[in-house]
Amino acid sequence: MQDVIAGKNPVKEALKAGRNISKIFIGRYKGVDKSIDKIISLAKEKGVAYHWADNYTLQKYAKFSQGVVAVAEGKSYADYHEFLADAKSKGEPPFILILDSLEDPQNFGAIVRTCDAAGVHGVIIPKNRSVSVTPTIGKTSAGAIEHVKVARVANLSSTINDLKDQGLWIVGIDHLGSNKMSDVDLKMPIAIVVGGENKGIAPLVKTRCDYLVRIPMRGKIPSLNASVAAALILYEAYRQRLPKKF
Repeated sequence: MQDVIAGKNPVKEALKAGRNISKIFIGRYKGVDKSIDKIISLAKEKGVAYHWADNYTLQKYAKFSQGVVAVAEGKSYADYHEFLADAKSKGEPPFILILDSLEDPQNFGAIVRTCDAAGVHGVIIPKNRSVSVTPTIGKTSAGAIEHVKVARVANLSSTINDLKDQGLWIVGIDHLGSNKMSDVDLKMPIAIVVGGENKGIAPLVKTRCDYLVRIPMRGKIPSLNASVAAALILYEAYRQRLPKKF
């Protein structure tokens, strides 16, 4: 199965990440475009063939391409045990995000971009009733999906139990949570659970959480968009984990 990666940043990040790309199509352009120049430079460095193409050819692959598309081998899912190994190799306490039935690709892309920025070791999603990794995510995440590992599991509850057995604490976001997110120690080995856009965290998954935390709010609306809520708690964890000198 092949992916079509469209857009300057997604193609550039795919090249930087060593994605298996068979060919790149670039629209002819005039003047200086540093992003395209960088893509050409990376393609030469990686030994990836690139071809000049007209708009008709580009639009056969993607409606909105920013003048560049790449044809690549489909991105594979990781095993979430890799996240724990990565954390150990870096000498860091595990920092994992679990998305419970998130369905909006735009939200998923935004969350993946935040995960990359905040140093999350990996993202876990369920196989059913959930967004999946598609080429669209490459664009909505500005290419961050090339640097963030995603695991897809059959059963979130059993996966959470396994993570707990391996020493992780499970922290769920819920607007009725008994703790403010800043009052919980997020420096410990954690998996943060963010619920779907409509129903939040499923009741069974909620019972598996060691902490249910809320994001302090003053307005009339009781909850935030899933990607915003994820960004706030991920950055709270990142803030807590920063060395004191920062």
